[in-house]
Amino acid sequence: MKKMVRASAEKVRPRGSLKARMYKQRYLYIMLLPALIWVLFMCYMPMFGLYMAFIDYVPDGTPFFQSFFGSDFVGLKWINYFLFESGDFYKVMRNTLATSLLTIIFSIPAPIIIALMLNEIRMRRFKKVVQTVSYLPYFISWVVVANIFVTLLSQEGVINSICMKIGLIDEPIRYFQNGKYFWWIIAIANTWKGMGYNSIIYLSAITGIDNAIYEASMVDGATRFQKMIYITLPSLKDTIVIMLILAVGGILNAGFEQQLLLQNTQILDYALVIDLYSYKFGIQEAMYSYGAAVGLFKSIISFILLVIVNNISRKFDSAHIM
Repeated sequence: MKKMVRASAEKVRPRGSLKARMYKQRYLYIMLLPALIWVLFMCYMPMFGLYMAFIDYVPDGTPFFQSFFGSDFVGLKWINYFLFESGDFYKVMRNTLATSLLTIIFSIPAPIIIALMLNEIRMRRFKKVVQTVSYLPYFISWVVVANIFVTLLSQEGVINSICMKIGLIDEPIRYFQNGKYFWWIIAIANTWKGMGYNSIIYLSAITGIDNAIYEASMVDGATRFQKMIYITLPSLKDTIVIMLILAVGGILNAGFEQQLLLQNTQILDYALVIDLYSYKFGIQEAMYSYGAAVGLFKSIISFILLVIVNNISRKFDSAHIM
């Protein structure tokens, strides 16, 4: 028996040395080479800049690397300052988490609903038109999206006009002068911009569902709505969990362009998320080491959250299987 297993393993194992196999697949490696070079230079090479978070870097007119590596090492001074001495930590984390959580609440179900509705459309031309229209916001610049929301939500905008005509409000609401609306505006803008594009993932998962299940349900007399609720939606569970893991892992990535473009001095206390805060002090105030430390802190917390949520999802899957 052992000889048979060993013989079968030898048949499966590719013959020839590693060098020979690489030469045989040389064209594939040549095709991969540009991507590998890009990842090396654009993703890994800049990581030496993380050292800036642990030094007191101040440009002094000398060559960059000379002043960079000649700066005083201060350890965790800047992270400690951000957490305990700056007085901004609570405000920044409150804005970041509130914006991200609201975005997750809206952006997780929205593409699922779009995918389920598109899957039920039987007219191909109409389905293609709806898909194209729902995908377009993803490719629109945040500059354009910000202008759209400012126009819609201005005092003379469409939203205030409709609400006043139907009697919901007596006077226009100043959405961009009141901080309590800002988190909701950003969450809705994020959802509107990405829901059509994210629905592609769920549509792909739907196409992988076995048709025999739908045929069996038709024999049992299931309606289209029942098939959608009891077959399609449960089949998307794994995809939904993966998307939720990615969303929670990036919960501190509350955005940058949208806050920068939609904020003003009256609502800055609600718009100052961690990325905007890092930009404000790291670039505008020329506190490069402090900005790098805040960015590093965000990356570490995001990584920890990703690991935790991934482990929770694994335990959930194991319990579900049992």
